[in-house]
Amino acid sequence: QVQLVESGGGLVQAGGSLRLSCVASGTIFSWNTMGWYRQAPGNQRELVAIISSGGSANYADSVKGRFTISRDNAKNTVHLQMNSLKPEDTAVYYCNLRISLIHYWGQGTQVTVSS
Repeated sequence: QVQLVESGGGLVQAGGSLRLSCVASGTIFSWNTMGWYRQAPGNQRELVAIISSGGSANYADSVKGRFTISRDNAKNTVHLQMNSLKPEDTAVYYCNLRISLIHYWGQGTQVTVSS
């Protein structure tokens, strides 16, 4: 059983910053990918950023240069540093852990960016 617990969401003004964190617990194999997805009202869930256990990261074009993903393998933790936030970044952000073809999801944390 794998559990993901997110923290760090909230309300921020445009141009501000937030840092999301996610801790994974349970049976986790060493080779995996952790990341963040988001879903705004009326939209499909979309990838924001992912990072492999080897440290290779990929970002959605909409967040490149503004968001930075990082992880601590020893602590099974992934972070998302979000800078220069825009109102269009408003969404529920979900932590994701992928082991082979299996996806695990956190409960989601709300990020609201006011203009």
